[in-house]
Amino acid sequence: MSATPVHGTWEPEPAARWEDAFLSGNGHHGALVHGDPDSDRVIVTHHTLVRPDGDDEHHRPPALAAGLPAIQDRLLAGEWTAAEDFTDGRPLRWVRPFHPAFQLRLDRPFPDDAHAPYRRAVDFATGETTATRGSWTSRVFVSRADDVIVQHVTAPHLTLELSLDPRLPGAPAGLGIGHGAVLTPEGALLTLRARYPGSDLAYTGVTLVAVTGGTTKLVPPGVLAEGATGVLLLTRVHRHTGELDAVAEGRALRGLLHEAPYPASYDDLLARHLDRHRTAYDRVTLDLAADPAERALPGSELLARPHSPALLERLFAAGRYHLLSASGLLPPRLTGLWTGDWNTAWSGAFTTNANLNLQTASAAAAALPEVTEAHAALVHRQLPHWRDNARAIFGTRGAVAPSHTDGACGHTCHFNREYPLHLWTAGADWLLKPLVDHDECHGVQDPRTTAALAEAALFYEDFLTRTDDAGHLVVVPSYSPENRPANASWGALNAAMDLSAARHALLTAADRHPLHADRWRALADRLPPHRTNADGALAEWAWPGLEDTYDHRHLSHLYGVWPLDEINPYDTPGLARAAHRALELRGAENDSAHGHLHHALVAARLRDGARVAHALGRVLGGDFFHASLMSAHYPHRDVYNADAAHALPAVLVEMLVQSTPGRLVLLPALPDSCPRGELRGVRTRFGASLDLTWTPDGGATAVLRPDRTRRIELRTPSGAEPLDLVAGEDRVISVKAR
Repeated sequence: MSATPVHGTWEPEPAARWEDAFLSGNGHHGALVHGDPDSDRVIVTHHTLVRPDGDDEHHRPPALAAGLPAIQDRLLAGEWTAAEDFTDGRPLRWVRPFHPAFQLRLDRPFPDDAHAPYRRAVDFATGETTATRGSWTSRVFVSRADDVIVQHVTAPHLTLELSLDPRLPGAPAGLGIGHGAVLTPEGALLTLRARYPGSDLAYTGVTLVAVTGGTTKLVPPGVLAEGATGVLLLTRVHRHTGELDAVAEGRALRGLLHEAPYPASYDDLLARHLDRHRTAYDRVTLDLAADPAERALPGSELLARPHSPALLERLFAAGRYHLLSASGLLPPRLTGLWTGDWNTAWSGAFTTNANLNLQTASAAAAALPEVTEAHAALVHRQLPHWRDNARAIFGTRGAVAPSHTDGACGHTCHFNREYPLHLWTAGADWLLKPLVDHDECHGVQDPRTTAALAEAALFYEDFLTRTDDAGHLVVVPSYSPENRPANASWGALNAAMDLSAARHALLTAADRHPLHADRWRALADRLPPHRTNADGALAEWAWPGLEDTYDHRHLSHLYGVWPLDEINPYDTPGLARAAHRALELRGAENDSAHGHLHHALVAARLRDGARVAHALGRVLGGDFFHASLMSAHYPHRDVYNADAAHALPAVLVEMLVQSTPGRLVLLPALPDSCPRGELRGVRTRFGASLDLTWTPDGGATAVLRPDRTRRIELRTPSGAEPLDLVAGEDRVISVKAR
């Protein structure tokens, strides 16, 4: 193989836009680092920072259960606009928006190396961003060990003006700001308290400034360090009610410096962080034998070469890095863990009808249990609210997940006529699927997941009470995010996604709950089959008479193909052909990045490498990535959004390796643009890690390291055969890639 791929990116200029700032994070705190030697900015974020709106009543699910039977009657009678009346009349209201905290300003009034060579970089394996010009150096990381943003600036005779600045785009005029600065033995302690307008909620940032070899004096609202050789900054932000004890927080930050070995240095703090970050990042690597000259290019230049294997290598690495860095307290938001603007698109929320699920799609296979644990934290923390949704809207037991959440509130409250998201009942199954995949990979069933699966099954047990003329259960009302039939309204009947989710939820819960298994399996058996329409495509609505709308960014109806295993070329070839036809007919609508990569994931499951390559090409050639290698929602870097950045690694894994508890599929959708490569460390759902190598002559070798003894089915481009695995015994498999 070629030399090791690049595990980082770099630029020859500081970031002029916050979207191009290099990113670091630990799943709690985030940092956007501009790297300007003369006037640096580090924007600080935290997963808990959502702006309150003081209207808790509108963050409750609508009490609609009493009217459900009448709406069901009308829909079953053919009144296909009936669900538009299934509302409490409130206007559409977004969930509470995510926002940045402040920017840490580091102004150097007397730079003496303005014409020296400059370089800024981020190392994905360490999580550290660096910037250098002449003798000036800045290093920043966000510690997974100590939950603190750490920055170290060095230069001979360094003079720095330091302050915490809340003036970021979109900051509300009524934000109550209070600054504090006191001298300490190390240097100084800076605080910034921001109280939200009309609320008792606030957040406070605290930065400990440790100065080496110089003096520090107060220059409100910050401090001035003069004649120093180094300045070390430790920053945290807290959201709270009342007042934060800044003295206690300063004492805690000082404690990080005064733990053994004393005094702790930047490198000591970094070493503690690396034990956690590097271990996670290094588990999986992708090498596409790219040209070393292209590997050496700055990210912005490499992005101009959309057909380069070096670009795919770097985006795979960047995607895993950003996904890991955004996951901890919560999984990644629409913007990951980062934003530099208070007016974040779509509230910077978690959208669970596609976006969050796509972003975390690689977590199990690409060996990032940290991401799954963050995802699980969101699910289990909000499960009581999911129960409220089921009772209020549908009058049932069990749980119904919202389509949008700010991370704190899990109530369904975001809906209107065009987006009747309160009708969507498949969310719990989709959000629980990654937790089931994780359990299968590791061979241990999390009791919390088992309990949550029962909640999903109980909902369907109470909700699925209506039948059609053939005796099949009917999902009514039913919603296919975020599409509508060509001849009906958004709230319809038997959306393919709802059928797949109900069947999967009931059968998966039955597998883990023997006492209820017969009842839930019998209920699943009464659901109708999928329908193939007149175009030979899997219909988005299985109810006769409802016509498909093809030009749409979402592929909700192909949920049974991906992420589920319900429809596949091996067990259900007829349905797989219908699903493939549906994929062929699907338009791109508004060119959303998530739509293209969702398309690629489904195509990979259906063994269509050309379609995978085409979908990837739409993203790689559409100017979707900023210099930071964080992505945008639309082409031409329009709307900062993590969907493409975080989902792309999943696409690359799925085109090379797929697994279920009983099957391994090798090289199902290898594109011609990747004739040689090596993928190492992938996890399978039957309990084995896997390294895969393939070469231009069509040969491929897989090395399996199973931790369970079992027989599986091996699928390769050459066909199928049984494969016996023994725990602890490596198994080497040679196959033909084409």
